[in-house]
Amino acid sequence: MERARGFRRTGANGAARRGWAVVTAAATAMAASLTLGAAGAAAGAPGAAGDHPIVFARYTAAAPTEDLYAISPSGGTTAKLTHTPAVSEVMPTWSPDGKHVAFVRYGSGGAIDGIWTMNTTGGDLKAVPGTKGASDPAWSPDGKRIAYAKPVGTQREIYVAGVDGAHATRLTHTAADDLHPTWSPDGTYLAFNRADAGGHSRVMKIRLSTLAQTAVTGPGSHDWTPDWSHGDRIAFSRVDSSGFAHLHLVRPDGTGLHRITAARANDKNPSWSPDGHSLVFTRGGVDDADPEHLYLVRADGTALTELTKTDSHDLEADWRP
Repeated sequence: MERARGFRRTGANGAARRGWAVVTAAATAMAASLTLGAAGAAAGAPGAAGDHPIVFARYTAAAPTEDLYAISPSGGTTAKLTHTPAVSEVMPTWSPDGKHVAFVRYGSGGAIDGIWTMNTTGGDLKAVPGTKGASDPAWSPDGKRIAYAKPVGTQREIYVAGVDGAHATRLTHTAADDLHPTWSPDGTYLAFNRADAGGHSRVMKIRLSTLAQTAVTGPGSHDWTPDWSHGDRIAFSRVDSSGFAHLHLVRPDGTGLHRITAARANDKNPSWSPDGHSLVFTRGGVDDADPEHLYLVRADGTALTELTKTDSHDLEADWRP
Protein backbone atom coordinates (compact mmCIF):
# COMPACT_ATOMS: atom_id res chain seq x y z
CA MET A 1 0.00 0.00 0.00
CA GLU A 2 2.97 2.29 -0.62
CA ARG A 3 0.95 4.62 -2.86
CA ALA A 4 -1.03 5.73 0.17
CA ARG A 5 2.11 7.45 1.40
CA GLY A 6 1.70 10.11 -1.25
CA PHE A 7 4.84 9.18 -3.19
CA ARG A 8 4.60 7.75 -6.67
CA ARG A 9 7.88 5.86 -6.43
CA THR A 10 10.02 5.32 -3.34
CA GLY A 11 13.19 3.53 -2.38
CA ALA A 12 13.53 0.82 0.24
CA ASN A 13 14.10 3.37 2.98
CA GLY A 14 11.06 5.44 2.07
CA ALA A 15 13.02 8.13 0.25
CA ALA A 16 10.97 9.69 -2.53
CA ARG A 17 12.21 9.49 -6.12
CA ARG A 18 12.25 13.22 -6.71
CA GLY A 19 14.64 15.68 -8.34
CA TRP A 20 15.45 18.30 -10.94
CA ALA A 21 13.77 19.91 -13.94
CA VAL A 22 13.77 23.07 -16.06
CA VAL A 23 10.81 25.44 -15.96
CA THR A 24 9.96 26.88 -19.38
CA ALA A 25 6.33 27.98 -18.99
CA ALA A 26 5.62 31.39 -20.44
CA ALA A 27 5.39 34.11 -17.84
CA THR A 28 2.04 35.33 -19.09
CA ALA A 29 0.53 31.85 -19.00
CA MET A 30 1.84 31.33 -15.49
CA ALA A 31 0.39 34.61 -14.29
CA ALA A 32 -3.03 33.78 -15.71
CA SER A 33 -3.12 30.23 -14.44
CA LEU A 34 -2.09 31.04 -10.89
CA THR A 35 -4.82 33.65 -10.59
CA LEU A 36 -7.57 31.23 -11.48
CA GLY A 37 -10.93 31.73 -9.91
CA ALA A 38 -12.20 35.16 -10.85
CA ALA A 39 -15.66 33.61 -10.80
CA GLY A 40 -16.79 32.28 -7.43
CA ALA A 41 -17.56 28.65 -6.74
CA ALA A 42 -21.12 27.47 -6.87
CA ALA A 43 -23.03 28.09 -3.67
CA GLY A 44 -22.77 25.14 -1.31
CA ALA A 45 -19.84 23.51 -3.10
CA PRO A 46 -16.78 22.61 -1.01
CA GLY A 47 -14.76 25.43 -2.61
CA ALA A 48 -17.41 28.11 -2.18
CA ALA A 49 -15.70 29.91 0.72
CA GLY A 50 -13.10 31.31 -1.65
CA ASP A 51 -12.09 30.35 -5.16
CA HIS A 52 -8.36 30.16 -4.48
CA PRO A 53 -6.56 28.01 -7.08
CA ILE A 54 -5.20 24.55 -6.31
CA VAL A 55 -1.75 23.60 -7.58
CA PHE A 56 -0.82 19.94 -8.10
CA ALA A 57 1.51 17.54 -9.94
CA ARG A 58 0.26 15.45 -12.88
CA TYR A 59 1.59 12.65 -15.04
CA THR A 60 -0.06 10.40 -17.62
CA ALA A 61 0.80 7.18 -19.46
CA ALA A 62 1.68 9.29 -22.50
CA ALA A 63 3.68 11.81 -20.46
CA PRO A 64 5.23 9.90 -17.53
CA THR A 65 7.24 12.84 -16.24
CA GLU A 66 5.42 15.18 -13.88
CA ASP A 67 4.55 18.83 -14.41
CA LEU A 68 2.73 21.30 -12.21
CA TYR A 69 -0.84 22.34 -12.99
CA ALA A 70 -3.42 24.61 -11.42
CA ILE A 71 -7.19 24.39 -11.28
CA SER A 72 -9.97 26.40 -9.71
CA PRO A 73 -11.80 24.62 -6.86
CA SER A 74 -15.00 25.36 -8.77
CA GLY A 75 -13.69 23.17 -11.61
CA GLY A 76 -13.06 23.94 -15.24
CA THR A 77 -9.96 23.64 -17.34
CA THR A 78 -6.59 22.90 -15.78
CA ALA A 79 -3.70 25.23 -16.57
CA LYS A 80 -0.26 23.73 -17.13
CA LEU A 81 2.37 25.68 -15.22
CA THR A 82 5.59 23.88 -16.20
CA HIS A 83 6.60 22.21 -19.46
CA THR A 84 9.39 19.68 -18.91
CA PRO A 85 9.19 16.54 -21.08
CA ALA A 86 12.35 14.94 -19.67
CA VAL A 87 12.28 15.95 -16.00
CA SER A 88 9.69 16.47 -13.27
CA GLU A 89 8.37 19.02 -10.78
CA VAL A 90 6.42 17.67 -7.83
CA MET A 91 5.24 18.42 -4.27
CA PRO A 92 4.16 22.04 -4.85
CA THR A 93 3.38 24.24 -1.85
CA TRP A 94 2.09 27.83 -1.84
CA SER A 95 3.71 30.63 0.10
CA PRO A 96 1.31 32.08 2.69
CA ASP A 97 0.80 35.25 0.64
CA GLY A 98 -0.02 33.22 -2.49
CA LYS A 99 2.75 34.91 -4.50
CA HIS A 100 5.25 32.04 -4.74
CA VAL A 101 5.32 28.27 -5.08
CA ALA A 102 8.00 25.97 -3.68
CA PHE A 103 8.41 22.54 -5.25
CA VAL A 104 10.79 19.60 -5.67
CA ARG A 105 12.64 18.70 -8.86
CA TYR A 106 13.81 15.26 -9.92
CA GLY A 107 15.28 13.73 -13.06
CA SER A 108 14.68 10.58 -15.07
CA GLY A 109 17.31 8.73 -13.08
CA GLY A 110 15.53 9.48 -9.83
CA ALA A 111 18.13 11.84 -8.35
CA ILE A 112 16.51 14.60 -6.31
CA ASP A 113 17.86 18.01 -7.22
CA GLY A 114 16.22 19.68 -4.22
CA ILE A 115 13.71 22.40 -3.45
CA TRP A 116 13.11 25.36 -5.75
CA THR A 117 10.88 28.42 -5.56
CA MET A 118 9.31 30.58 -8.25
CA ASN A 119 6.88 33.46 -8.34
CA THR A 120 3.45 33.41 -9.93
CA THR A 121 4.72 34.85 -13.21
CA GLY A 122 7.23 32.02 -13.55
CA GLY A 123 10.13 34.32 -12.79
CA ASP A 124 12.49 34.62 -9.85
CA LEU A 125 13.28 30.91 -10.13
CA LYS A 126 15.66 29.95 -7.32
CA ALA A 127 17.14 26.79 -5.87
CA VAL A 128 17.03 26.69 -2.08
CA PRO A 129 20.70 26.08 -1.15
CA GLY A 130 21.45 23.03 0.96
CA THR A 131 18.32 21.10 -0.04
CA LYS A 132 19.79 18.60 -2.50
CA GLY A 133 17.96 15.33 -1.94
CA ALA A 134 15.22 17.05 0.09
CA SER A 135 11.47 16.56 -0.35
CA ASP A 136 8.14 17.60 1.18
CA PRO A 137 8.61 21.40 1.35
CA ALA A 138 6.21 23.32 3.61
CA TRP A 139 6.21 27.11 3.84
CA SER A 140 5.97 28.63 7.32
CA PRO A 141 2.95 30.83 8.19
CA ASP A 142 5.16 33.95 8.28
CA GLY A 143 6.64 33.15 4.86
CA LYS A 144 10.23 33.31 6.09
CA ARG A 145 11.09 29.60 6.44
CA ILE A 146 10.59 26.28 4.70
CA ALA A 147 10.40 22.94 6.49
CA TYR A 148 11.36 19.81 4.57
CA ALA A 149 12.51 16.21 4.86
CA LYS A 150 16.12 15.41 3.96
CA PRO A 151 18.18 12.21 3.87
CA VAL A 152 20.60 11.56 6.71
CA GLY A 153 22.24 8.20 6.08
CA THR A 154 19.45 5.76 5.25
CA GLN A 155 16.73 7.78 6.98
CA ARG A 156 15.02 11.11 6.32
CA GLU A 157 14.87 13.78 9.01
CA ILE A 158 12.95 17.04 9.37
CA TYR A 159 14.78 20.32 8.77
CA VAL A 160 13.83 24.01 8.79
CA ALA A 161 15.71 26.69 6.86
CA GLY A 162 15.21 30.21 5.63
CA VAL A 163 13.66 30.53 2.19
CA ASP A 164 17.19 31.41 1.03
CA GLY A 165 18.55 28.23 2.62
CA ALA A 166 20.19 30.09 5.51
CA HIS A 167 20.31 28.76 9.06
CA ALA A 168 19.27 25.22 8.14
CA THR A 169 18.48 23.36 11.35
CA ARG A 170 17.94 19.63 11.79
CA LEU A 171 14.98 19.06 14.10
CA THR A 172 14.67 15.26 14.37
CA HIS A 173 17.27 12.59 15.13
CA THR A 174 15.75 9.11 14.91
CA ALA A 175 16.26 5.74 13.28
CA ALA A 176 12.90 6.18 11.52
CA ASP A 177 11.88 8.09 8.39
CA ASP A 178 10.40 11.49 9.25
CA LEU A 179 8.41 12.91 6.35
CA HIS A 180 5.86 15.47 5.20
CA PRO A 181 6.13 18.34 7.73
CA THR A 182 3.18 20.71 8.12
CA TRP A 183 3.09 23.91 10.21
CA SER A 184 0.72 24.80 13.01
CA PRO A 185 -1.20 28.04 12.31
CA ASP A 186 0.96 30.01 14.77
CA GLY A 187 4.24 28.55 13.50
CA THR A 188 5.29 27.12 16.86
CA TYR A 189 4.88 23.43 15.95
CA LEU A 190 5.36 21.08 13.04
CA ALA A 191 3.38 17.90 12.55
CA PHE A 192 4.88 15.15 10.39
CA ASN A 193 4.63 11.43 9.82
CA ARG A 194 7.21 9.02 11.27
CA ALA A 195 7.64 5.69 9.48
CA ASP A 196 9.42 2.87 11.29
CA ALA A 197 11.25 -0.18 9.99
CA GLY A 198 8.20 -2.34 10.69
CA GLY A 199 6.15 -0.54 8.06
CA HIS A 200 4.06 1.51 10.49
CA SER A 201 3.70 5.28 10.41
CA ARG A 202 2.15 7.68 12.90
CA VAL A 203 1.56 11.42 13.03
CA MET A 204 3.94 13.25 15.37
CA LYS A 205 4.34 16.88 16.37
CA ILE A 206 7.42 18.79 17.45
CA ARG A 207 7.63 22.12 19.27
CA LEU A 208 10.23 24.24 17.51
CA SER A 209 11.39 26.14 20.60
CA THR A 210 12.28 23.02 22.61
CA LEU A 211 12.30 20.20 20.01
CA ALA A 212 9.99 18.26 22.35
CA GLN A 213 8.11 15.61 20.38
CA THR A 214 4.66 14.16 21.03
CA ALA A 215 2.74 11.44 19.23
CA VAL A 216 -0.58 12.59 17.78
CA THR A 217 -1.75 9.17 16.56
CA GLY A 218 -1.09 5.78 18.07
CA PRO A 219 1.57 3.13 17.45
CA GLY A 220 0.85 0.39 14.95
CA SER A 221 -0.93 2.82 12.63
CA HIS A 222 -0.41 3.50 8.95
CA ASP A 223 -0.82 7.28 8.92
CA TRP A 224 0.61 9.50 6.19
CA THR A 225 0.73 13.04 4.75
CA PRO A 226 -0.70 15.24 7.54
CA ASP A 227 -1.93 18.77 6.85
CA TRP A 228 -2.65 21.24 9.68
CA SER A 229 -5.62 23.59 9.24
CA HIS A 230 -6.08 27.19 10.37
CA GLY A 231 -8.88 25.81 12.52
CA ASP A 232 -6.35 23.69 14.43
CA ARG A 233 -7.25 20.29 13.06
CA ILE A 234 -4.91 17.85 11.34
CA ALA A 235 -6.07 15.89 8.31
CA PHE A 236 -4.15 12.79 7.26
CA SER A 237 -4.45 9.57 5.27
CA ARG A 238 -4.72 6.27 7.16
CA VAL A 239 -4.52 2.77 5.69
CA ASP A 240 -7.06 0.90 7.81
CA SER A 241 -8.24 -2.69 8.16
CA SER A 242 -10.01 -2.50 4.80
CA GLY A 243 -6.63 -2.26 3.10
CA PHE A 244 -7.54 1.13 1.64
CA ALA A 245 -6.35 4.60 2.64
CA HIS A 246 -9.04 6.94 3.98
CA LEU A 247 -8.96 10.51 5.21
CA HIS A 248 -9.12 11.13 8.95
CA LEU A 249 -9.17 14.22 11.14
CA VAL A 250 -7.66 14.64 14.60
CA ARG A 251 -6.97 17.49 16.98
CA PRO A 252 -3.30 18.28 17.62
CA ASP A 253 -3.59 16.78 21.13
CA GLY A 254 -4.69 13.45 19.65
CA THR A 255 -8.38 13.72 20.59
CA GLY A 256 -11.37 13.79 18.28
CA LEU A 257 -10.01 11.23 15.82
CA HIS A 258 -12.56 10.32 13.16
CA ARG A 259 -12.75 9.17 9.55
CA ILE A 260 -14.33 11.32 6.84
CA THR A 261 -13.99 9.13 3.69
CA ALA A 262 -14.75 5.44 3.34
CA ALA A 263 -14.70 4.44 -0.34
CA ARG A 264 -12.99 1.33 -1.67
CA ALA A 265 -10.23 3.53 -3.01
CA ASN A 266 -7.04 5.14 -1.76
CA ASP A 267 -7.49 8.70 -0.50
CA LYS A 268 -4.26 10.58 0.22
CA ASN A 269 -2.46 13.94 0.37
CA PRO A 270 -5.23 16.05 1.93
CA SER A 271 -4.86 19.84 1.80
CA TRP A 272 -7.14 22.26 3.64
CA SER A 273 -9.07 25.10 2.05
CA PRO A 274 -8.12 28.57 3.35
CA ASP A 275 -11.26 28.73 5.52
CA GLY A 276 -10.68 25.27 7.01
CA HIS A 277 -14.10 24.02 5.91
CA SER A 278 -13.06 21.72 3.05
CA LEU A 279 -10.22 19.56 1.77
CA VAL A 280 -8.77 18.67 -1.61
CA PHE A 281 -7.17 15.23 -1.91
CA THR A 282 -6.14 12.54 -4.38
CA ARG A 283 -8.33 9.47 -4.85
CA GLY A 284 -6.81 6.50 -6.66
CA GLY A 285 -7.41 2.83 -7.30
CA VAL A 286 -5.59 -0.26 -6.21
CA ASP A 287 -2.55 -0.17 -8.51
CA ASP A 288 -0.43 2.22 -10.56
CA ALA A 289 -2.47 1.64 -13.72
CA ASP A 290 -5.58 3.21 -12.19
CA PRO A 291 -6.13 6.95 -12.70
CA GLU A 292 -5.82 9.20 -9.67
CA HIS A 293 -8.06 12.26 -9.55
CA LEU A 294 -8.47 15.27 -7.29
CA TYR A 295 -11.60 15.39 -5.14
CA LEU A 296 -13.08 17.96 -2.79
CA VAL A 297 -14.89 17.10 0.42
CA ARG A 298 -16.22 19.09 3.34
CA ALA A 299 -14.56 18.53 6.69
CA ASP A 300 -17.68 16.71 7.90
CA GLY A 301 -17.35 14.20 5.03
CA THR A 302 -20.23 15.55 2.93
CA ALA A 303 -20.37 17.17 -0.53
CA LEU A 304 -17.82 14.86 -2.14
CA THR A 305 -16.98 16.33 -5.56
CA GLU A 306 -14.67 15.00 -8.28
CA LEU A 307 -12.51 17.91 -9.45
CA THR A 308 -10.32 16.37 -12.19
CA LYS A 309 -11.54 13.66 -14.54
CA THR A 310 -8.89 13.04 -17.18
CA ASP A 311 -6.98 9.78 -17.61
CA SER A 312 -4.14 11.02 -15.44
CA HIS A 313 -2.45 10.79 -12.06
CA ASP A 314 -3.11 14.03 -10.17
CA LEU A 315 -1.09 14.22 -6.97
CA GLU A 316 0.10 16.31 -4.03
CA ALA A 317 -2.43 19.14 -4.35
CA ASP A 318 -2.02 22.31 -2.32
CA TRP A 319 -4.83 24.86 -1.90
CA ARG A 320 -3.71 28.49 -2.12
CA PRO A 321 -4.05 30.36 1.20
